[in-house]
Amino acid sequence: MCLILLAVDSHPDYELILAGNRDEYYHRPTAPSGFWPGTTGLLAGRDLSGGGTWFGVTRTGRWATVSNVRDQIPPPPSARSRGLLVTDFLAGNDRPADFLEKTAEQKSSYAGFNLLVGEGTEAGYYSNREDFNRALKPGLYAVSNHLLDTPWPKVTSTKEGFRRVLSRPRFSPEDLFRIMADTEPATDDRLPDTGIGRERERLLSPPFVLAPVYGTRSTTLFLLDRGGRAAWFERRFKGAPGHWRESRYRFLRSG
Repeated sequence: MCLILLAVDSHPDYELILAGNRDEYYHRPTAPSGFWPGTTGLLAGRDLSGGGTWFGVTRTGRWATVSNVRDQIPPPPSARSRGLLVTDFLAGNDRPADFLEKTAEQKSSYAGFNLLVGEGTEAGYYSNREDFNRALKPGLYAVSNHLLDTPWPKVTSTKEGFRRVLSRPRFSPEDLFRIMADTEPATDDRLPDTGIGRERERLLSPPFVLAPVYGTRSTTLFLLDRGGRAAWFERRFKGAPGHWRESRYRFLRSG
């Protein structure tokens, strides 16, 4: 993922709400989301190059998502795919805090990442660029390609939109998709400086990225209500937010 919004125990109807945009090269092979064969109810898209995923959940209510960190630190030799962090958590039984502690011990095996994991409302965050394991209390969080809640323009604008939507007693998935579909670049005075130059910073600054060979490939929503009913929506794009293919799944949390 390159933009993640998370609400933990912050709406009267929902234990958990996640929304994320995955930005990637258009040529990178990807399978649409679905329940993976040979697993105990793992639902996710699949990175057919690295073997993992950027965002996934299980029927038991485990969830995980990862974003990369945009910096000039070269990846370690033979770096492990960051998407495997997500599948490792989903396939295991570790509590979120325990899994993040184990991940911290292996931090040098990966390029820079932000990892959010949880089981229901028990949630945690770890980045190998901060090296600090955080338990996430009830509240709203957002992360892009720097540390959690770093106030990049796309983080602040979408988090504020997220807050407005969740302040309503009722909202629809379309309200969340609309937040994630914003293509307006940030003004130059608000751009971060991650060492890639002003033009590329501007290109990557909107929540929904449009570029000739790289951009927002998908938007995924996951909502878990207080009765254990889960809803998953994935919209897949190729160059524009107005045209998509969609996958939807609904299930009752088990266990």
